[in-house]
Amino acid sequence: MLIVSKCLTGECCRYDGRSTPDEEIIALVKAGKAIAVCPEQLGGLPTPRTPAELTASGEAVLRGRGAAVTRDGRDVTAAFIAGANEALRIAKEAGAERAILKAKSPSCGHGLIYDGSFNGRLTCGSGVTAALFIGNGVAVETR
Repeated sequence: MLIVSKCLTGECCRYDGRSTPDEEIIALVKAGKAIAVCPEQLGGLPTPRTPAELTASGEAVLRGRGAAVTRDGRDVTAAFIAGANEALRIAKEAGAERAILKAKSPSCGHGLIYDGSFNGRLTCGSGVTAALFIGNGVAVETR
């Protein structure tokens, strides 16, 4: 079983109310081989929502050394962490050892995420959910 980002299934759950459908991911879910989650929605954030970026890597945010902040300055760290924890609970319950998540996302990105400046610049790091998954033995790749 895989965990996948819900926006990759065509579900309109991104911050902007859109999706980024991936035909392979959609097929995996339809075949019962993947479970779709949106950590930001699981953490209680609405769709659409004001975009958020991390002030540090997801690993640092999980250790209390960074935050998830919206473009208008609201701290949404608690929602990002709550959603990541719920996504991990779902992954563990399903026996998932692998996840395919949305690239560059402050929740799901791995390898590169936006740098917190809201200027479209990328930096090395992982989103909050990706970092939590990796720290708990769930391999992450992004699309």
